[in-house]
Amino acid sequence: MEKKQLDLFKTGLMIGAGIGLVSGITAAVWVKNRNALGADDVLDTVKRAFQKEGPIEGSWITFEKQPVRKFAVHSDAYSGGITRMEDGQLVMYEFLADTNTGTVLDIQRSIA
Repeated sequence: MEKKQLDLFKTGLMIGAGIGLVSGITAAVWVKNRNALGADDVLDTVKRAFQKEGPIEGSWITFEKQPVRKFAVHSDAYSGGITRMEDGQLVMYEFLADTNTGTVLDIQRSIA
């Protein structure tokens, strides 16, 4: 009788540990996928990249996420812009940056 109870206890313990492990992994993956960067963080990342090449005059970013599709890849992005002086002219760069990684997905250069 004691051996049967011990076997039931071990079985229950293994099932509980397995459920806990699977739940923990699932929760970690879900949180990681839902954890988007803030618009200010994305703008700081882009500004640092531009400042490596020279000073910037101004910058802006929208705080609303917008869906973006590049070929078969779907993601959310923030749109923003950087202005700087180049050869005596004010140049504006408008960009789309991924909300999860801050990676610039698209950039357009125009002279103001």
